Amino acid sequence: MNIRNLKDQPLDEIQVKKAGRQIKGFLIWLLKVVIIVGISYIILGPLITIVANSFFTANDLYNPVVMLLPAEGTLQNYITSFTRMTYPRTLATTFAYVISLTLIQILAGYGFARYEFPFKKVLFGCVILTIVIPNDTLMLPLYTQFRNFDIFGIIHLVTGHGINLLSTEVPMYIMTALGCGLRSGLYIYIFNQFFRGLPKEIEEAAVVDGAGSFYTYFRIMLVNAMPSVLTVSIFSLVWQYNDTFYAKLFSINSKLLMSMRISTLRASIEFIDQIKDTAVSQLYLYAGIVLMVIPIVIIYILLQKRFIEGASRSGIVG
Repeated sequence: MNIRNLKDQPLDEIQVKKAGRQIKGFLIWLLKVVIIVGISYIILGPLITIVANSFFTANDLYNPVVMLLPAEGTLQNYITSFTRMTYPRTLATTFAYVISLTLIQILAGYGFARYEFPFKKVLFGCVILTIVIPNDTLMLPLYTQFRNFDIFGIIHLVTGHGINLLSTEVPMYIMTALGCGLRSGLYIYIFNQFFRGLPKEIEEAAVVDGAGSFYTYFRIMLVNAMPSVLTVSIFSLVWQYNDTFYAKLFSINSKLLMSMRISTLRASIEFIDQIKDTAVSQLYLYAGIVLMVIPIVIIYILLQKRFIEGASRSGIVG
């Protein structure tokens, strides 16, 4: 009996340790699930509520039994919002505006990574500084600058007064071209980090073959930089698409941008369709928000794999 007990004792200890590891692994897994579900609920909860309420009718809204899923349901909210937003035309003009700004921002960063020029480090520091400066601190200077726009006094000398560029998209194009547009500092940093990681032998080989600076950039360097190009493109598309700060600051025509259309949708429906109940008009706004989000979601789904690859190779992870 004593010999048998001695033999069985280590086996019992092994089983206890194994059971302990299994319990510990299960508790860690359960904790991860709780954290992921909690974070997902915080992020997706409002979106799920918006999507569900966009199908509500007025009866569903005031039905105490209805919580999330509509009892009746309707597509009229989407039809009305689609019409009042002039969705196809607004979406086309928005993407034309956003894509043109994105193309300008893609061209930045190469010079800082490859060329030497006076005050390079100071200028790059100023570019990085634009990432941390709050936009609100720049509202008044930007407004007054483009309200009476001038270039070193030349325009005022010729015409006697500056040019009012408000109510147009010109201020955004000027700011973007000069590297101080919406999040331009971040994009320049991403390209700078990526181009610095490419071997200079590629450019040297292109120069030996007789390629100029523009050919080297557009046909060689930019092709190799496609991961960072996609990363910047998605960031720029999303932020420009959702921008209301600069759009309102420069009084850009609300008929051109989806973000401005959505901000006036509720008032338009209340006035045109004579819907005086603000809670009901909110349902139409939810439908408009869903229509606005759909294009960006589709773009991200199509480019998700390359976006993650570009983000990991651009030095902005961790």
